[in-house]
Amino acid sequence: MTTLSANQPAGVSVFTLNLRFGLAEDGPHGWQYRKKVLPPLLREYEADFMAFQEVNDFQLDDLIALLPDHRYIGRRQPAPAFWQNNILFYRREWRLIDSDYFFLSPTPDIPSRFRKSRWPRQCVLGRFRSANREIACGNTHFDFDADVQRRSARLILDRLSTLSRNCPTILTGDFNASPAGPAHAVFAGSEAGQNSPVKAGFTNTFDPDFPATHHGFTGTGTGDHIDWILYRGNLRPQSAHIVQDSIDGVYPSDHFPLQVVFEWESA
Repeated sequence: MTTLSANQPAGVSVFTLNLRFGLAEDGPHGWQYRKKVLPPLLREYEADFMAFQEVNDFQLDDLIALLPDHRYIGRRQPAPAFWQNNILFYRREWRLIDSDYFFLSPTPDIPSRFRKSRWPRQCVLGRFRSANREIACGNTHFDFDADVQRRSARLILDRLSTLSRNCPTILTGDFNASPAGPAHAVFAGSEAGQNSPVKAGFTNTFDPDFPATHHGFTGTGTGDHIDWILYRGNLRPQSAHIVQDSIDGVYPSDHFPLQVVFEWESA
């Protein structure tokens, strides 16, 4: 492990959660109930970077109030009333150097989607500095079609090649796919026939057998490992776990949150 000087952050922590959009008709799992469990959850697992998917604007307002030590990127303004944002909060100790917000589509700089995508999907990327450390971090939410997922992964790699300038990078989100799928292979650089000048080389912070992250408000994983925290560069996971906390049987979402703490490796 690298010996750090006094002005270097000792590590970097990341949290991600598909929040489950607040306009859903979820009965006893509606937002008015779920938001009551967020204060202790976010206090317990507060991280340098906190990524949320499926965030309606009124949910974002609640998160802002609960995370006063963070700033954020990723809000679409103006946006339709039903819009679901991908939000990336970052501690105020990290200074935002550059950011990129785009749609997962053939025309990423205008509101749009791939033809086979059920919904418009987006990604938000940021490059940050704290003391003499620099890092890029992104948050996204993929659609369901495997080819759309593959093309979305390639697009994100392409946008990162401009933004990140080869600094360590962390990518979070709900990818609606297992690590056995083509999108994960694109990020890992192991896609069949992959021969691109765009640097891939991402690693999943969790090892096979990958834990399920969707539980449908049951508290028991019911599907694949579809929520990921990927990383590349001189980072090493120090701890990685699925957060299965509930309060009086109420869960913050139908997905489990993930939290990972990284330490810096020698360059």
